[in-house]
Amino acid sequence: MDYKFGNIDLHVHSTASDGSLDPLEILTIAKKAGLKAIALTDHDSIEGAQKILAHPHLLGPVKFLTGVEISVSPPDFFSVSGSFHILGYGIDVDHPDLNQILRKQQDARKNRNPGIIARLNELGFDMSLDEVISASEDKAQIGRPHIARVMVKKGFARSIDDAFDAYLGKGKPAYIDKPRVDTAKAIELIRLAGGIPILAHPGLLEVIDFDAYEYLLSELVPMGLMGVEVYYPNHSAEETDFFAELAERFGLLVTGGSDFHGAINPEIQLGSGKGDLAVPYILYERLAYEISLLKSSESSP
Repeated sequence: MDYKFGNIDLHVHSTASDGSLDPLEILTIAKKAGLKAIALTDHDSIEGAQKILAHPHLLGPVKFLTGVEISVSPPDFFSVSGSFHILGYGIDVDHPDLNQILRKQQDARKNRNPGIIARLNELGFDMSLDEVISASEDKAQIGRPHIARVMVKKGFARSIDDAFDAYLGKGKPAYIDKPRVDTAKAIELIRLAGGIPILAHPGLLEVIDFDAYEYLLSELVPMGLMGVEVYYPNHSAEETDFFAELAERFGLLVTGGSDFHGAINPEIQLGSGKGDLAVPYILYERLAYEISLLKSSESSP
């Protein structure tokens, strides 16, 4: 299959989590970029997807999938220090069980922020949570990127990356681990909400070797995992080819996206990542088809 030409982005973040752009602003950019389909996959939040669904007339020619990116704890059988997330596509944004667990995640995230600020104060940085909230576009979803922006504004860091590398990243002086959902539970919730669970950016898992991925999927597929995010800006060509082969071997769906956050991570552009990402429309079609099959099976007597 020729993946040179792409025109979809299935991994996008808005102000509903840690992105800098409102969901409706993202639609405008998607149309200008000529994208044919996008999915909003905010961290532990579906508020952005709900907002887009409330304004369907703004979609125009762009196809839209509801989505979420759930922060999960690595399974007991799999030791990993990287970023472990499960994406969910085509979810019912009104599903009560999913909403309940996401609200718990968001509350825990809010409780994390004062602790991070307190640690920064102990390190000699004069800043407050009120400053971070005031500087944020969305007062309800504050996180480390917003704290980093205030640090840059006040001259405590040269850039957002510098703030993370020196203070806010994992293992750094002001880091506090974020709340996570059990992997099996996250997959189950996505399936219960009528969605497709996908392993996000496997290349960020920092495993020992490629054999570990095969072992991981052999355990996650029986839990209900249905796909792998193969196309991602930080995946090398070797990783992309390997993940595509692994998905085929396990009979899994293939997805891809930029992990767009707007000004929070300016080197990543919607639809094209660092300039060399191309995710073809056929992957959206396959995903949408599987979602339709799930919904039709649910409605059958």
